[in-house]
Parts: sequence; C-alpha cells; structure tokens
Amino acid sequence: MWWKDFLRNPLAVTGLAIVGTLAVVAVLAPWISPHDPYAIDTRAILLPPSPAYPLGTDSLGRDCLSRLINGARISLLVGFVAVGLATAIGTVLGAVAGFYGRWIDGVIMRFVDMMLCFPTIFLIMAVIAFLEPSIWNIMAVIGLTGWMGVARLVRAELLSLKEREFVMAARIAGASDARIIFSHILPNAVAPILVSATLGVGGAILTESALSFLGIGVQVPTPSWGNMLTEGKDNLEVAWWLSVFPGLAILITVLGYNLLGEGLREALDPRSRRSRG
Repeated sequence: MWWKDFLRNPLAVTGLAIVGTLAVVAVLAPWISPHDPYAIDTRAILLPPSPAYPLGTDSLGRDCLSRLINGARISLLVGFVAVGLATAIGTVLGAVAGFYGRWIDGVIMRFVDMMLCFPTIFLIMAVIAFLEPSIWNIMAVIGLTGWMGVARLVRAELLSLKEREFVMAARIAGASDARIIFSHILPNAVAPILVSATLGVGGAILTESALSFLGIGVQVPTPSWGNMLTEGKDNLEVAWWLSVFPGLAILITVLGYNLLGEGLREALDPRSRRSRG
C-alpha cells in the first residue's frame, strides 16, 4: 500500500509532522496565544525574547509569538483557498482540453501558454494594484494566476486515461461526456493532482508573504508573516527577532509542504516505488 511507502520515508513523515503541527496551531490560535496579538503596550516596546515574551515584542509593544501564531491562520487560509481555486480551474480546463482534443485543446493550451508568458509575481502585483489589498483579493488573484501547471498536468493524464478500456466501456454503456470525465477518468488522476496541490500550498504561502512584505498583501494590524517581516526590516539593527522568527516560520512551512508533496509523489507513483524496491 502507498501509505506504507510514505511512512517509510523519513523526510515525508517530517513534512507531515510540520504540516500537521501548523494546522493544529492555526486552528487553536485564539486559545494558545499567550497575549492578544492586537494589544498595544507602550511599556513593552521592542523587548527582546524573555520568559514573559518568548519571541520578544514589536515597535508597538505587541507580543510577537501571539502575532506569529495568528499569522499562521492567515498564511494557511491563503494557501488552501488559493490552491483550491487554482486546482479547480486547472482541473476543469485540463480535463476538457485532454478529453476533447482537436481545436478545443488547441485553444485552451494556447491560452495556458499565453498566461505562462507573464511572470506570475509581476502579474499578481499588477492586478493587486487595481484592487483593494485584502486577504480575499490576495486569495482570488493567487488562485486565478496559478492554475496553468495543474491544467497541463491534468491534460496529460486525460490524454493517457481516455483510451483505457473502462472509458470505452462507459461510452458503450451510454454515459455522458461529463460523467465519463468526472466519474470515471478524474478519480484515476487524483494522485498527481493531490501532489500538485500539496506543493502549491507552499508556493501560495510564499507568494502571500512576498506581497505582504511589499505592502500590497494582508494589511496591518492583521498579523501576517509577510508584514511582520516588513516591520523587522525597519528595525533590523535594534530588534533582530522581528525578522528572524517570521522568516523561520515561512521557511519551515514551505519546507514542510515541499517534503510532504515529494513524499506523496514517491509513494503514489508506482514507478517510484518500483525503482526504490
């Protein structure tokens, strides 16, 4: 079974542990935060890490640990929603292109090629410049500009699967095209889609952090790892902890999702299992 191969991979298990821990922290953030992440205390401005404030305080006296914990909720929300939107769009367009082929495939894939010509981060920045910077706009823009890789992946899977015997049997039984695609073919392409989505969450979190760092993402006072890094940059000479801890959070989170995605790919790909065996 694939999950046995997954559990035998120490890096994959490490990624799963990181992702699981972050998910628990994000869900329990209101209850495990030692302080109010929005509370300003002028008596505790730029305090270094201490027993009272394990990760120190910022320039307004807010507890960095509490803001880091609550920032995990924002980052994971952006990651899951944006990747969910991108996966849905890419799956539908890739399935239609791969199943019908001919001119439909040509039109969709040329549109994919056109979208891939634009550097994603600059395309996102250009769109955000015309919109109000908010968490919902960030999620929508990242999702609407990140579906192309999924579309190409799903198209390749459909081109292979649509010639299988079970698809021909469904055609003979009178199943509609939509039923064949969504009930017979796509369930057999879940593995690569799942791997792509897992790897995409880390990328979406990194993109959100970059946008927030540049000031066009999640806006203060809402805690986000990206805007925490911005404040750290402004106080780098006197408060190193403002940059180090959010940076480590981003690094560990993206690393965790990459390890999890690679572990899933090796466990779910029969060719990888055979090569290891």
